[in-house]
Amino acid sequence: MERALELARGGLGTTSPSPSVGCVIVKDGQVVGEGATQPPGGPHAEKVALEQAGAQARGATLYVTLEPCSRHNRTPPCTTAIAEAGIARVHLAVLDPNPQQGQGKTELEAAGIATLLGEGEREARRVSEAFFKWITTGLPFVYGKFAASLDGKIATNSGESQWITGEAARSVVHGLRSQVDAIMVGSNTALRDDPRLTPRQGDAPSERSPTRVVVDTAARLPATARMLGEPGKSLIATTSKASAEARRALEAAGAEVLTLPEGDGGVDLASLLAALGERELTSILVEGGGELLGSFFEQGLVDKVLAFIAPVVIGGRDAPTAVAGHGIASLSQALRLRDVEVQQLDGDVLITGYKDG
Repeated sequence: MERALELARGGLGTTSPSPSVGCVIVKDGQVVGEGATQPPGGPHAEKVALEQAGAQARGATLYVTLEPCSRHNRTPPCTTAIAEAGIARVHLAVLDPNPQQGQGKTELEAAGIATLLGEGEREARRVSEAFFKWITTGLPFVYGKFAASLDGKIATNSGESQWITGEAARSVVHGLRSQVDAIMVGSNTALRDDPRLTPRQGDAPSERSPTRVVVDTAARLPATARMLGEPGKSLIATTSKASAEARRALEAAGAEVLTLPEGDGGVDLASLLAALGERELTSILVEGGGELLGSFFEQGLVDKVLAFIAPVVIGGRDAPTAVAGHGIASLSQALRLRDVEVQQLDGDVLITGYKDG
């Protein structure tokens, strides 16, 4: 199961909107087949592993990180393939929450195949956390990410922000970018930094191009913005405050311009997340700036926090902070994280945790 989970993690970012699944087949103590979910339209992990195992699958044990599908969708059901191959026993890490697919365990047992549920469940849920939320709610899983100094600043009072954290932390961020379906920033960040919003591997761009989303109430982003020249899709979320001329210029530059209702003085974020979910974007990395993150936190829209903390003190009452917005009046209203983990990244620290409740 550990190997199956490793295979599943390796496929993150390539299978959406389907979940990334890993599968290993064992016969007489030897691995005879393994596989991971292929990009949309390709075979599921179980079928890749079964094909590799061939005749050795008969009487073997199959380990899989998610309950095999039992209905014909983009590909025929995996439960049928498992039964026809003669698999004798199946270890399932976690059940599939998809209401249209969640009968795999029952169908395997009806075919006389012994099943064991729960091995590796915690890690399997984390691997598929974005899919689990999207398939049950229609909304993408939201990662709230920021890099800050010890005193919570994301830039100096002159606006200098590159680089607060070191190369190891930036490498982790680019790895995460390559696993999500979309990267989101606010208009102030887009105008100030003119970012590409692409994952990179060293000095080279990644093969993946997640959708780039700019929350831009008045469509201030210029058509010459660097991100608009990058491979993949760019989406500008705006409101009726945007002029027709600005919308046309962005569309001519290749961006999709999505006009949404206003909420709390800017784009209604709940409407934006619903629209992204409808586009089958299952995971969103919100990278800032402070005002956008502040709105996401205040509205309870962040599912997981990734805080990169550098051992520096910047200071300055006018220096921007990682999370701005209105703030709270009482500590009892503060967002509490659960399942907190701390990771050392050279001189920096990464703190991750999930929204409590």
